[in-house]
Order: sequence, then C-alpha cells, then structure tokens
Amino acid sequence: MRTVAVLALDSVVPFDLATPMEVFQRTRLADGRAGYQVRICAATPTVTTGAFSIAVPWGLDILGDVDTIIVPGVTDPGAAVQAAALDALRAAAAKGTRIASICGGAFTLAATGLLDGLRATTHWVATDQLAAQFPRVQVDPNVLYVDNGQFLTSAGAAAGLDLCLHMIRSDYGATVAADAARLSVMPLERAGGQAQFIVHEPPIPDGITLEPLLAWLRDNARRELTLADIAQHAGMSIRTLNRRFRDQTGSTPLQWLLRVRVHQAQRLLETTAHPVDRVAARVGFGSTTAFRDRFKLVTGTSPQAYRRAFRGT
Repeated sequence: MRTVAVLALDSVVPFDLATPMEVFQRTRLADGRAGYQVRICAATPTVTTGAFSIAVPWGLDILGDVDTIIVPGVTDPGAAVQAAALDALRAAAAKGTRIASICGGAFTLAATGLLDGLRATTHWVATDQLAAQFPRVQVDPNVLYVDNGQFLTSAGAAAGLDLCLHMIRSDYGATVAADAARLSVMPLERAGGQAQFIVHEPPIPDGITLEPLLAWLRDNARRELTLADIAQHAGMSIRTLNRRFRDQTGSTPLQWLLRVRVHQAQRLLETTAHPVDRVAARVGFGSTTAFRDRFKLVTGTSPQAYRRAFRGT
C-alpha cells in the first residue's frame, strides 16, 4: 500500500482538498486491497476553508514518511505560504518524495523553488499570475497537467481528477486506474497534453454538441479519415467543423483523432503482446514511424518504453 499526504494550508479550496482524498481512498487493487492510505496534514490542528473549518489529524512531520504529497490550492494563490510548510516540502523533495499540486497549489509548489526550470501548469485564469510571480517556472496554460517525474502540476477543477488518475495509472497500471476512473465517473482517456477549456469569448449558442461526432471518431479511429470525411459525417463545412472543434475541445479534428489513436495504442501496449507495428496498424496509423513519432509527442516516451513501464504492473 502506498501512502498519500494531502497538505491543507489555511484557506484551502475544499474541492482541491477533497479530490485526492476521494480518488485515492476509493482505489482498489485486483485482489480488493486498498491501493493507498490517505492522510490530511497541516501546520496547525485546525484549518479554515473560508466557508467552514476542519480539524486536521496529522502535522507536517508526516511529509517525510509518505510516497506522495498532494498540494491543493488556496483561496488567494498569490498569498505568502507558511515557511514551515515550504521547508517541509523541500525536505520531502530531497528524499525523492513525489509531489503534485492541484490548481492553485502550483503557487505553493513554485514558492519552494522546486519547479524552477521545469514546465508547470495551473488553472488557466491564473497562469499569467503564476508566470509573473515565478519567472523561472515554464508555465504552460494549455494543458490539463504536467508530469516532470518527481513534480507534477494540474490545471483547475476536474483536471485534478485527471492528475490523480494519471498517478494511479503510473503506480498500479491501467486496469486499476480504469476502475478508479469509473468510480469517479471520469474517462481515463484524457491526457495531460489535452487543452484546458479556456474561455476567450463565449461561443454563440447553436444547440449543437460535438459529442456524437467524438463518439463516431473514437469508434472509427482506425480508418483512414480525412478532414473532409469528418466534415461530411458531421454535416457541416470544414471551416465550421474546425471552429466548433476548437471551441469545444481546444483542438483540431485531426489532432483530436491522432490523440484518440494514441490512447487506444496505450491500452494495447498495456494489455497485449502485439508488436509495435501491429499496434500502429490496429489503431489507424499508416506507418510505424509516424506512430512512434506521434506517440512520443503525446506521451513523452516511446511505445517500447511505455510498454515496459505499464504492462503487467
């Protein structure tokens, strides 16, 4: 069993605090055993959330004895952080502890200096503030989460769920993570590189959703589909298709399709012994080289390395 500590700072955001508690506490292994023990810790016995206060059972001393630390956001992410909390995070990091932030928790993690020189993200409304306050951090406003290995950051709200599921997948494999995703009523397919749903201008309501088209693309991902094919199935012009795709997914139709193919390939790499070229063909890539290039672009690793990391865990 792995241990997870959730750091509750004063004015912690309740949603950010509850997300890792619920996801990790509900995780079960194939034999029914719990995958994680979750502990809530703080610098003080009581922490306020703004709307209510909570009694915290553990202090900062446990941070040096856990496998993973989760840092939720606080109401004012730009506020000064207690020195004791920052010191405890740095000390845990020095021991190799995995540390992840949810939403505005990236500000706390950045304040330790542990994100200097690394890519990171936070809720899209606060990315400019994070970049200005911590110029040594490479802020990416367009992703759901960033995994640097030891240090991970996520965007806001549901992206915290994505990050937790990603960590479960890294710890225990796709089967356990898929079960955790079902309990959270979340898809396991969303990858860290997927765009945040950033609102620039509210799209004009037209009563049309892309969900049926997205389902069709998932079901037909292995086919040789062109942009014209997709637009014809959707019953709209290519220009309209591109606009609506960008509004609703933050991506283009072909980029979204390629990402679906990579996700399907991940599952085959995790659950079968098919050679890489067969996996590439089964998910719709015309060449193994194109598959390897796209797979590495999306996941940050090669198909072979991904299989070694995830198959059979």
